[in-house]
Amino acid sequence: MSTPGDRPPRPPRGRFPGNKRKWLFSTAWRAASVSDVTATMPSPVTLHGRAVRLVPLTLDHAPGLLAAGGGDEEIWRWRPSAPPASQEAMRRHIASLLERQAGGRTVPFAVVLRTTGEAIGSTCFHDVEGFDESVEIGSTWYGKAHWGTGVNAECKVLLLDHAFGPMAYTRVMLRTDVRNLRSRAAIERIGGTLEGVLRRQYRRRDGTWRDSAVYSILDDEWPAHRARLTGTPSPAEYA
Repeated sequence: MSTPGDRPPRPPRGRFPGNKRKWLFSTAWRAASVSDVTATMPSPVTLHGRAVRLVPLTLDHAPGLLAAGGGDEEIWRWRPSAPPASQEAMRRHIASLLERQAGGRTVPFAVVLRTTGEAIGSTCFHDVEGFDESVEIGSTWYGKAHWGTGVNAECKVLLLDHAFGPMAYTRVMLRTDVRNLRSRAAIERIGGTLEGVLRRQYRRRDGTWRDSAVYSILDDEWPAHRARLTGTPSPAEYA
């Protein structure tokens, strides 16, 4: 497995028709240097979509995230932690993600509406130990008011564009509880291929064992999936 500093970042390799290289984040893409990235995790960055922005998560997002669905058991049903149903609990939840970020294991984002600046959920990049050039998208949730609105698809497009584009990963992994049929269907809609099931990965909050369905999308598969989802196989800067 690569260690930090021994695998230089690679620029995009012209996978998209026309070799278009406009990327969905706050500034135009620039060639990465070793100081910009590690061998495993992206640096925090703001990713701009049409309806939402993904911004680096901070403790300031706690009130908005609590209002969006912090105490909603249905949202948190399949997650290993209890719903953060108070301001203090939400701050602890965010602080735990920031601690993982400081350890180089996670890059957390708040999902923010462009029209209002309201935080409506969160998502993360996670390190994938034992794999070269892989990153995981996970720990994703949205307030129920935004279920079925296209927010999840847009967030995944932003994250996948960033992973396969500026970060030059070749594989993105997504995992979910085998019993979470809603999440599994969402992953399959964006193009996830089921790799297998991790049996008894860890215990759920109720003490039963969770089996995890493991999906992935590869870099050379993404343009076709992206075209199906957005109408174009390559990113274009949003105004």
